[in-house]
Amino acid sequence: MTTLHLWLRHEVRSTERRTPIVPHDARRLVADGAELTVEESPQRIFPAEEYEAAGARIVPAGSWVSAPRDAVVLGLKELPDEPAELIHRHIFFGHAYKRQPGAADLLRRFAAGGGALLDLEYLVDDQGRRLAAFGFWAGYLGAALAVLQHRGRLTAPLRPTDKGELDETLVRAPGDEDFTALVVGALGRSGRGARIAFTTAGVDPTCWDLAETRDLDRRALLDHEVMVNCVLATTPVPPFVRDEDLDDPARRLRTLSDVTCDVGSPLNVLPVYDRTTEWTDPVRRLRKEPPLDLIAIDNLPSLLPRESSDDFSAALLPQLLDFAVGGPWGRCLDRFHQACRELGVTEEESGRD
Repeated sequence: MTTLHLWLRHEVRSTERRTPIVPHDARRLVADGAELTVEESPQRIFPAEEYEAAGARIVPAGSWVSAPRDAVVLGLKELPDEPAELIHRHIFFGHAYKRQPGAADLLRRFAAGGGALLDLEYLVDDQGRRLAAFGFWAGYLGAALAVLQHRGRLTAPLRPTDKGELDETLVRAPGDEDFTALVVGALGRSGRGARIAFTTAGVDPTCWDLAETRDLDRRALLDHEVMVNCVLATTPVPPFVRDEDLDDPARRLRTLSDVTCDVGSPLNVLPVYDRTTEWTDPVRRLRKEPPLDLIAIDNLPSLLPRESSDDFSAALLPQLLDFAVGGPWGRCLDRFHQACRELGVTEEESGRD
């Protein structure tokens, strides 16, 4: 049996504080016989010393590019633009299988180097259920930021915190007015997180899922003052909110929080904006009159980096302990090859047989 060599890389995005494997679970991997290399990363919520104490070897940030070819590079968000050829197997959220901007370029880099993307979004069981996800915390924060914005208490730039501190800001204060809120995709992981955040804030949201979105009551949607979208569409569906809805003078919707952030994808259910918002400027005004504010941050759980990393790592650990060609990881690899075929990206582009 080949020993798994896992290489935990530094995240290039400065606001990415999370990690897919926390030191406690790193210790479990090493005890199970895995070789673990961890890159230094100043913004990671857990310092490198904690991984070293767990038995990992510490190396400089970005050194995965020269890692042994059989190393499996583990991360969360996007890779840097270089190298042009990716020779390793990479585990991260690639956002490359629904024709998102840059998807073909990323897959071509893998084709050129002979590597592979094992996309965490497609790490699923036999029934297609996600095995490791940040969804709960994404939904929680999506609703929390929407509440703070609607109550005039959201400050920028955003900064990482912990749940206790965040919840203190959510609790309803004297003078806070009632408002109507809608969670779309309320029965999923993200939807559950959004519902709990609203409850913490003293708000009882309307909850929609498949039954309600299948026959969408657009007037009812626009009559809510705050909406949190937690739907990740996998097949084309009619948009939930359209440009003409934003121009409706009777619209009561004032704050729109898009947890999914599927911007640029043809499957986007909120095709009313063309770029995400950032920690430095988390809110974008889509319309001045009646006002409508958008929150669309694509790494929301990083605002609660410790809680979200602990939960994700606990779910991912069993899959890494059972890392193999078949099973869930085999399905990830099959989905990668399917995506390459769909985009016309093949290893023949790089001259390989």
